[in-house]
Amino acid sequence: MHKAIMVMGVSGAGKSTIAQGLADALGGVYLDGDDYHPQSNVEHMAAGKPLTDDMRWPWLDILAGAVNASRSEHITVFACSALTRAYRDHLRAAIPDLQVAYLDAPYEVVSARMAARENHYMPVSLLDSQFAALEVPRNPAVTVSIDQPVPAIIAALSVLG
Repeated sequence: MHKAIMVMGVSGAGKSTIAQGLADALGGVYLDGDDYHPQSNVEHMAAGKPLTDDMRWPWLDILAGAVNASRSEHITVFACSALTRAYRDHLRAAIPDLQVAYLDAPYEVVSARMAARENHYMPVSLLDSQFAALEVPRNPAVTVSIDQPVPAIIAALSVLG
């Protein structure tokens, strides 16, 4: 089994960009957790409503299955908000030896990024619920501030490979 690395944080922190860059740097595969949401979840968020736990558990199970299938062949880096300890614990139970990279994101920086995004289903109006739900990981493998250039963030996370 190859390594599995989750890049986590609030929406707009740059999870997809950083996870893709890290996968490329490590010669691995990138999976975007958002791609595994059922359409009903996407529509719920697009309507400005945060997901409930009952909506998240099946999604996390599907995502964990995809990560485990991928890591049988390649280092797999995936982006997933995993805002609460319970979600991270759920993923850790399903993905053996999961490494967690936490993107520490100041509210003001994320808000400005989200306001500038086009064609994304997550509206800026849900940012407050993201920060309200966030339980900062106590034991991530690596924590990196997003208030620096993308290559520096990827370089800092490359120690996970």
